[in-house]
Amino acid sequence: MNIPSKVIKRLSLYHYILNDIDGQYVSSAQIAQLLKIDNSQVRKDIKYINNPGKCRVGYDVKELKKAIEKNLGFKQKRNAFIIGAGNVGSALAKYDNFKVYGLNIIAMFDNNEAKIGSNINGTKVYNITKIGEMVKQSKVDIAILTVPKHAANEIADRLVRAGIKYIWNFTPKVLDVPEGVKVWHENLVGTFLQIRNIKG
Repeated sequence: MNIPSKVIKRLSLYHYILNDIDGQYVSSAQIAQLLKIDNSQVRKDIKYINNPGKCRVGYDVKELKKAIEKNLGFKQKRNAFIIGAGNVGSALAKYDNFKVYGLNIIAMFDNNEAKIGSNINGTKVYNITKIGEMVKQSKVDIAILTVPKHAANEIADRLVRAGIKYIWNFTPKVLDVPEGVKVWHENLVGTFLQIRNIKG
């Protein structure tokens, strides 16, 4: 069964919550209260992962965690590159929890000679000109893009030519990529504007 992207995001939040629960069982109402969402929404989401729970008891915490991990593919390891070793790229390289969810950062790339050859949290920084041969060697098809806005499209073109099929874009630039290449835009400013415009 295909799980909608919005449901995937909520299930990942449920997993965060389950990590902090000490008891054996948790109810949909408990999860809903923490996330300030409707109780029925939690139950609908969990139906996607075939974990019915027990009437008047709730969901077994360990079993629900396993069901989320299995259905969202936590154990399916995927290697990725970070493009850009600046503040954002370095922060992402230092985020060890990516490995918990199956994302393994195996290399970083930059054009700054002062950064090339250095290691950030154990991940080596290579010259961006090496991206083509590194994609072939490691068969990586995911890139996390954290370069400055003015360089974003140029670097995205280079990634596509190298064989990258999936781009997680942290730049403030909407990328123009060929059909068949998928881009996810991490809209930090958009999220802030949503927060700022909440009517309190």
